[in-house]
Amino acid sequence: MLRRLFIRDFVIVDRLELEFDAGFSALTGETGAGKSILIDALSLALGERAEAGVVRTGAERAEVSAEFDLADGSPLAAWLQANDFEADGACLLRRVVDSSGRSRAYVNGAPATLGQLREAAEFLCDIHGQHAHHSLLRGEAQRELLDAHAGLTAAAREVAEKYRLWHKLRDACANAERDAAATLREREALEWQVKELQVLAFDPAQWQEDNQEHRRLSHAATLIEGSEAAVAQLEEDGNAIAPQLDQLLARLRGLAEYDADLAETVELLGNAQIQLQEGVHALRHYQRKLDLDPQRLAELEGRIAGVMAQARKQRVAVEELPELLATQQARLEELSLLVDVAALAEKAAAAEKDYLAAAKKLSKGRAKTAAELGRQVTEAMQQLAMAGGRFEIALTPLAEGAAYGLEGVEFLVTANAGQPPRPLAKVASGGELSRIGLAIQVIASQAGQTPTLIFDEVDVGIGGRVAEIVGRMLHDLGRSRQVLCVTHLPQVAACADRQWNIAKEERGGATYSRVTPLDRNARIDELARMLGGVKITETTRKHAAEMLGVE
Repeated sequence: MLRRLFIRDFVIVDRLELEFDAGFSALTGETGAGKSILIDALSLALGERAEAGVVRTGAERAEVSAEFDLADGSPLAAWLQANDFEADGACLLRRVVDSSGRSRAYVNGAPATLGQLREAAEFLCDIHGQHAHHSLLRGEAQRELLDAHAGLTAAAREVAEKYRLWHKLRDACANAERDAAATLREREALEWQVKELQVLAFDPAQWQEDNQEHRRLSHAATLIEGSEAAVAQLEEDGNAIAPQLDQLLARLRGLAEYDADLAETVELLGNAQIQLQEGVHALRHYQRKLDLDPQRLAELEGRIAGVMAQARKQRVAVEELPELLATQQARLEELSLLVDVAALAEKAAAAEKDYLAAAKKLSKGRAKTAAELGRQVTEAMQQLAMAGGRFEIALTPLAEGAAYGLEGVEFLVTANAGQPPRPLAKVASGGELSRIGLAIQVIASQAGQTPTLIFDEVDVGIGGRVAEIVGRMLHDLGRSRQVLCVTHLPQVAACADRQWNIAKEERGGATYSRVTPLDRNARIDELARMLGGVKITETTRKHAAEMLGVE
């Protein structure tokens, strides 16, 4: 569960550090006080998109850190280990956003990608926003909610992938039948091009060696003449350097016997004598290797010309010939399959069979969960002032299937007994939609495994007795999970195990957000404010104390 939340320079928060406990906690405050800023900050730590606007005016960067408990052997611990993040009893998610909008993410102190941050968050926290119930009007959202509640999200993605593969092969088969003649012509032309490149057998390393040898053979006469002249000047001519150096060195050695200061010069010239002798030896060895070989030169020129001609023909650089061959071979394999329409049709049929098997399995899971979820939401509706109401999930078969499966998913509801269920978007009023949406969210949360649940003003549109029931539902949920709820309803806040007040204050001409944990008396005052508005009377305070069960 969430243990600590640290926020610095985020929107109107300069610095804030909060510690949380298990159970049900309520976050309350005046309208516009920034109650949702805490949720927004936590969402940032959990991998939500970052914008420069979240950085407090005048600050260089915003920072949010969220620390969660980590149980040994938990799926999150295994995920951390698999991704090379340290796991020592806690999971710390940290996000830093600078004033330009660039952000950095960290998991347990190590740099992480935004994707890794979001993956870790899936094990830790679910956030239900205040407008979540409006998304229930969309068929796609209804289908995704059902799949998520049934644990079928991964299975649905697999079905979508298999559907795309099937349709890709099916379309390829249709195109192959239509374009068989053109495909055959392209294949024949490509086979000839591939054969030419294979015969050429171009190798980049060999190409470099051939060019180097060609340059040497092309200038063999010049190299022989030049090396012979060099040897003569060094050792063989009357004025050769080597004999003169020998004579000079012998004389200096004699002089060095009279003056030791010449010893260093003698040593340097002695080294030069050795280097010169080695140079002459190397030149003689080089001469022995030089040879005028017109036949080999002609062979190299022919090969180089062939490579250059092929590169010009294919309109690529010489160095790109191997890549071109690989590309043409891959395309040739595709064309070979396209020409073989029967084989392509067989693959398409196999892909269709694979898709249908996965889709039928998905349908079975959806049908089972749809009935159970419909029953649970119907029971919850009775508690939420919708007696006689009924909620159902219709699974409508699709003739040819779709990327999301073999059926459409539609939420049906009736608010009154004796009336047939109709699509949710057509019959639910705003208040009814809020209650139904809240029931679905609470039930879905009960079925999930996420340890921390956050509800951000999901009780909009309800009040009175229904609000008290919602508060009790969240309190019951808090017995097994950590529940945080931003609410404007005193009935909901009164059911919380603890309560925080969020308010704005001005300091130095700037506006800041302040969060205060409330003791019993402070909770009574806050509930009285929520009940009575601006003027708080003693009657209102008594009512608030009664709601808290305080005498």
